Amino acid sequence: MKKFLLLMVMASLCAYSFAAEEEGKVAERVQAAADVLNDIQGAPDKGIPQEVLGSADCVAVVPGLLKGGFIVGAKYGRGLASCRTSKGWSAPAFFTVTGGSFGFQIGGQAVDLIMLIMNKDGMKHLLSSEFALGADASVAAGPVGRHAEGNTDWKMRAEVLTYSRARGLFAGISLNGAVIKQDKDSTREFYGRMVPFRTALTGEIEPPAGANVFLRSLAQWAQEAAK
Repeated sequence: MKKFLLLMVMASLCAYSFAAEEEGKVAERVQAAADVLNDIQGAPDKGIPQEVLGSADCVAVVPGLLKGGFIVGAKYGRGLASCRTSKGWSAPAFFTVTGGSFGFQIGGQAVDLIMLIMNKDGMKHLLSSEFALGADASVAAGPVGRHAEGNTDWKMRAEVLTYSRARGLFAGISLNGAVIKQDKDSTREFYGRMVPFRTALTGEIEPPAGANVFLRSLAQWAQEAAK
């Protein structure tokens, strides 16, 4: 009986340790996403145009996408998204990116991915908790630079604009075929319970303190784009 109780205690401690480790990884991902935003927008003339960013309804970031290379059907990355609400940027929703064609970016390098949801049709797909880029939602490589003057195609041709950064190179990238799906494990780890995409992204819940670092970066982005 004592051995059984000891095993139960050890199992509980291991489970607690594993949960704490996973929670730490989610917090690291939130910080990494904020760092990606800050680094890209801090690069002179190589960021996302202010007009584009100012028009985005939602922003999604996947730090460290494609570590280890391209394997068909594999899980390529985990990220988080936030949308504009009447109160500011929403609590984050966590998702996975799987499949899709990543063109010249394929390889054993780490790629940071940013996706901008540009209109209500794109946001409708995002709120569904699962959709395929290029099939459910139109997607295109986003323009790069401080301003998008003379390049207005992005206003009409895509619900989602995508960008990538690898080895210091920042550029628009096409992600046709990639599937965006709610990351339920990360959601539970971050919130302590299951929170639907719609609940988080429409502002129905207050953002936890752990989301502040990411939301501050988004708020700074929006402020700069509004100038």
